[in-house]
Amino acid sequence: METRKLRKEKTGIVVSNGMDKSIVVEVERKVKHPKYGKFVKKSSRFMAHDESNECQEGDTVRIAETRPLSKNKCWRLVEIIEKVK
Repeated sequence: METRKLRKEKTGIVVSNGMDKSIVVEVERKVKHPKYGKFVKKSSRFMAHDESNECQEGDTVRIAETRPLSKNKCWRLVEIIEKVK
């Protein structure tokens, strides 16, 4: 019996929802500069699957890694943490 590995999860902000059943989530992280030691903000954008088209731009969401769903999409929406006002 095989045990399934834990899937990666990330939290970010929806920056685009113009597509059908897809969203773009921007995840920010802080990285220490190798030479100067200052923390620098870096951001990455992930395409995620939103089955019910419920996300709006500005929502804070949690996404999880999944099998490839299309050329650029290998994340899915787990939950909406905070809706935009």
